[in-house]
Amino acid sequence: MIFVLRLGHRVSRDKRVTSHIALTARALGTDGVIISGEEDRPMIKSIEDVVERWGGTFSCKYEKDWKGVIGAYKKKGYKIVHLTFYGWPIRQKIEEMRNKDVLVIVGAEKVPKDLYYVADYNISITNQPHSEISALAIFLHEYFSGEDLEKIFENAKIKIIPREKGKKVLR
Repeated sequence: MIFVLRLGHRVSRDKRVTSHIALTARALGTDGVIISGEEDRPMIKSIEDVVERWGGTFSCKYEKDWKGVIGAYKKKGYKIVHLTFYGWPIRQKIEEMRNKDVLVIVGAEKVPKDLYYVADYNISITNQPHSEISALAIFLHEYFSGEDLEKIFENAKIKIIPREKGKKVLR
């Protein structure tokens, strides 16, 4: 199982980015996202509505205590993966993480220093400034060995039928 912890969400500043992290996590095959920082019920409801319409079993919830979330997942045997451009390059460590239960941490505001020490892996996608959304997408693509692009979502009320030109949507 794989979950994403969005750390330090700020309603006034991070609403769109956090929504896109949740949408990316869902589309690329994680089991859910946990949002920590400021509580944002409308955003969580929006993600739940996507799951209702587009299918799958993805969960989205709020937890105030991010340290408690990490501790609980560690107790369950999950590996804690912190995405940071200060970490080890993903290709040097991805094989160690694959096929393990993982909690992927994606920061918003400045990440607390102790996170670097509680994480089992501090992983960089690149050592250059970039989007946390792209970092999550690339991490998940590598973690799932590309199979994330073939995911089928059960109970979908909306389905896109691929076409070379035009659009076809089943409802």
